[in-house]
Amino acid sequence: MTRVSRLGFINTSRTNLPVRRRIRSRGVPTALAEHPVFCTGSRDEAEVLAGKLLGRHRLTVLGGDEPFEASMFAVRLRDVTFAHLDYHHPARLEFAATGNHFLVLMPASGSMECRYNGADVSGLTYQAIVVNPATKLYLSLALDTPLLVVRIEVQALEHQLSRMLGRSVDKPVVFDPEMDLTTDPAVRWHGALQLLSSEVMTPRSLVQQGIGGGPIEELVISSLLWVQASSVHSDLTHVAPHGGRAATRAAINFIEGHLADTIALKDIAQAINLSVRAIQQAFHDDLGTTPMHYLRDRRLERARDQLAAALPSDGVTVTGVAERWGFGHLGNFSGAYRRRFGESPSQTLRR
Repeated sequence: MTRVSRLGFINTSRTNLPVRRRIRSRGVPTALAEHPVFCTGSRDEAEVLAGKLLGRHRLTVLGGDEPFEASMFAVRLRDVTFAHLDYHHPARLEFAATGNHFLVLMPASGSMECRYNGADVSGLTYQAIVVNPATKLYLSLALDTPLLVVRIEVQALEHQLSRMLGRSVDKPVVFDPEMDLTTDPAVRWHGALQLLSSEVMTPRSLVQQGIGGGPIEELVISSLLWVQASSVHSDLTHVAPHGGRAATRAAINFIEGHLADTIALKDIAQAINLSVRAIQQAFHDDLGTTPMHYLRDRRLERARDQLAAALPSDGVTVTGVAERWGFGHLGNFSGAYRRRFGESPSQTLRR
């Protein structure tokens, strides 16, 4: 078992559903070529299995002389999934309401017409569709329109946005549906996806060694937030240069760069040239927490990434992970971990 297959969207070693080797579909990214999720000639199976990625929907297969065949290749790190979905026929997908995740749908070729909460939008090779949670969606895929799909879990996006803003997120994130992939800012999005692809594909990459998944996911999420117009885009591009928010963001930047180091509140204050009290007040006002609680939560997230990515051959232990991320007392680490993620560190490691 490879590390990415352990984190894969569907664990093919534990399912009776049909996953069989085949010549990969035209346009499948190299990074996904060795990660088939399904290849089926059954419309019902395609509907169910694609629904695990996209959300529950009704699939209608339109004309075509060739027998129906659908395929999907995908990898999932933790909160970001990268997939290639191909129905090999014209098809309609109807969603009463999409799930609790964001989707970026990018036709690799062909075209896609959408009815998006009652409005008509188009998806082309140079224009993606960004789908918000709980969206009433109708997709019509032309012949030869395989989709590249990026799925981002809502909680992960909101946490990353909070870190970027330096304050709690106080309103839902709603993206504009049409995403122009030809603009200069879109280069950031392409770059993040290329890095994700290369990290998945390269045998000795950070992801394959179990230490780079979290930061890459954060890059993908932050790139989307910077590039795509949304209900929070002006908040990101017009962050106040003075006041508590600036102090919080400066402290967060220092903490993010020293997660594996031994640091105290006085170290943060000295690094950003503010008093301890000013930093405490900024975190209280903007995030409703303390700097050290924020540091602890970020270390717990990094510990979770490492435990989830570990293979038996790595020799990773809960004690070793706890020590690496600054938790000197194993009992305190296990208790905080369970409260944060709803399971023990050893359960994450064994899964």
